[in-house]
Amino acid sequence: MKKISLFILTLLSMFCLAQLHSVKMDTLLTTEIGGIKQAIEIKTDDINKPILLFLSGGPGSSMMKNADSYTNILKNKFTIVQWDQRDAGKTLALNPSPIQPSVELMGKDTYEVINFLLKRLNQKKLYLLGSSWGNALGFYIVRNHPELLHAYYAVNPVISQLASEKELLKTLKIHFKDNPVATEELSKVYFPFTNDESMFYLRKWLFYKDGKEYVTTDDFKKGFLQWSKTWSPAWNEVMKIDLPKTLKKVDCPIYFFVGKNDIQTLTSITKGYFEQVKAPKKDLFLFENSGHQIHKDEADKFQNTIIQTID
Repeated sequence: MKKISLFILTLLSMFCLAQLHSVKMDTLLTTEIGGIKQAIEIKTDDINKPILLFLSGGPGSSMMKNADSYTNILKNKFTIVQWDQRDAGKTLALNPSPIQPSVELMGKDTYEVINFLLKRLNQKKLYLLGSSWGNALGFYIVRNHPELLHAYYAVNPVISQLASEKELLKTLKIHFKDNPVATEELSKVYFPFTNDESMFYLRKWLFYKDGKEYVTTDDFKKGFLQWSKTWSPAWNEVMKIDLPKTLKKVDCPIYFFVGKNDIQTLTSITKGYFEQVKAPKKDLFLFENSGHQIHKDEADKFQNTIIQTID
């Protein structure tokens, strides 16, 4: 009887110790990053789980609001972190950026966010994921601070964006060859974007092709041109990114996620870069039923593929 009681007490003690070490966290933090207040959301049932930090697309967008729909499987393996970049989402609500956003400035923001998380959660490295524009910041870290990363996930990445935009324009001109309004507006698109309307026309007909009919409204044009006042300088920087020429070798594992139907960041360009780049470990995953939003189009496969890379 005493042996049974001792065994039960030992089990209870082990359970209590496990509970003490499994600290849950579900919080929205405000901390100073890059001289302004920035919003960071941390969700985990155990702060000892490895960190997975998402870098939102856009620029100027937030992935925070709908994150549960594409992290419900990932949360079993990771501490999930969403960050609203400067002039986006909850960070914009706290304070607008006093400085014009740029890739360099926001790359430094990303570095500060990573160091804040590692210190806060007492870890030495994290997993980093860039979605679309988020790759401009992600590759900044891959280039300058690979020692902080377990691995990098490049999702619908900007690789050689000028080449991608030129191919996009060709595709749209062919697709809308019988639409006189589209044909006229697309004829006004020049590279590099010399004015905000040029970029607007390209995005308008890209989104229209994807079935978003609201892009033909005056309100959408007004909103887009307002967005471009903040973000067109940063996007013109992205247009100059050409990783096959400037980043031929990386010093951390890297995984490319591409949507078969993505014409915004061209899949063939990403495949070409994947074949060329040298890395300690690399892989490319093609999502047959996705366009430019893999995490929305194939949420379960997206998550399970990430888990596959760590298992």
